[in-house]
Amino acid sequence: MLDINYIRENKEEVKKGVAAKQFDAKIVDNVLALDEKRRKLILEIEEIRAKRNKIAKEGKASDEGKKIKEELKDLEPKLSEVEKEYNQILYQIPNTFSKDTPVGKDESENKVIRKWGEPPKFDFEAKDHVELGESLGLIDIDSASKISGTRFAYLKGDAVLLEFALVQFALGILTDEKILKEIAGKVGKGYSSKTFIPVVPPVFIREDVFEKMARLNPKEERYYIPTDNLYLIGSAEHTLGPLHMNQVLSEKDLPVRYVGFSTAFRREAGSYGKDTKGILRVHQFDKIEMESFTNSKDSVDEQNFFVAIQEYLMQKLEIPYQVVAICTGDMGGPDFRQIDIESWLPGQNKYRETHTSDLMTDYQSRRLGTKVQIKGVTEYVHMNDATAFAIGRTIIAILENYQQKDGSVIVPEVLRKWVGKDTIKK
Repeated sequence: MLDINYIRENKEEVKKGVAAKQFDAKIVDNVLALDEKRRKLILEIEEIRAKRNKIAKEGKASDEGKKIKEELKDLEPKLSEVEKEYNQILYQIPNTFSKDTPVGKDESENKVIRKWGEPPKFDFEAKDHVELGESLGLIDIDSASKISGTRFAYLKGDAVLLEFALVQFALGILTDEKILKEIAGKVGKGYSSKTFIPVVPPVFIREDVFEKMARLNPKEERYYIPTDNLYLIGSAEHTLGPLHMNQVLSEKDLPVRYVGFSTAFRREAGSYGKDTKGILRVHQFDKIEMESFTNSKDSVDEQNFFVAIQEYLMQKLEIPYQVVAICTGDMGGPDFRQIDIESWLPGQNKYRETHTSDLMTDYQSRRLGTKVQIKGVTEYVHMNDATAFAIGRTIIAILENYQQKDGSVIVPEVLRKWVGKDTIKK
């Protein structure tokens, strides 16, 4: 959430930012009105309590004391009610956005920053991943639909080897300080090459923690387990981000970096008829996610470092891609700056999103209570999260870009030592 002091002092700027993110700017006026009401009630209650304490100190038990007790009995519930409404609305106000974030209403106004690689040119009609996956025995959608319903799939055989090759590849890079130093050098001289701590996080999360992560909504996207009052996560960062909830980190430990591997669950509500073919948009999928905690001055560089890692991984796979700055109307509410990578998919003849990186500044940490002490001063940390690999979509990109005329698929050279072969054939 935003600091209420910042909202008070920058009301019009915040309202413009809220509107640019396609939220109703009236929520800013509403929260400020409740804030004023809340502060008046707090002041009134404090004055009455001070009066009560003075009477008690002087030993003057009297009708006045009873009157004060009744006043507090009336005012304290009012304050509680106002604070509840105030916090609910404050949580709804989205983060501000960076100066280099494009202002736009939807994805049509996202901005391509750069491209890498040339889309392959085939002397045959390119197949999509569904046809390739079925013919090679890699993807079984029919069996999954009979057993689990629509939007599920079995990965089989070499597709499973590809998945865990991608996991090993990503973990190898993210725990290798020598490689990370090379990547960090592209961000800035001497930028931290500290390695990532591998984590397999829980896939269940409490509702209150999900709310603090600012990722609970839209609730229709989430799978909820009523008997336990728990949600299934939509990405590993949902349970990586709260790892230091209500803690004060030491400046010398920053940046704190994690890489998590988990299954993710999303209802994909409202996307019926859109990208429902194959494994591009399914209810269950595996991801490798990066999460970090930094001080405020390094957070943009940290995001640029994450994007540089993503590009390094994709270049090693030799998958053509473009880097895209996401506009205000298409980015998430908690995001201050969002950069996506879209990979070329020959089966669709276009670039599709395979990676995202989100800089949240202190928007999440303020809700989580995650702080750092810097030179004796305690402040909220800045948080970043980013995709290392969305496994299913990366497998799609590999199958479609490396397909051959005879229906086989070449295994990217960097993955062959784990897959154990150069080519996937029938």
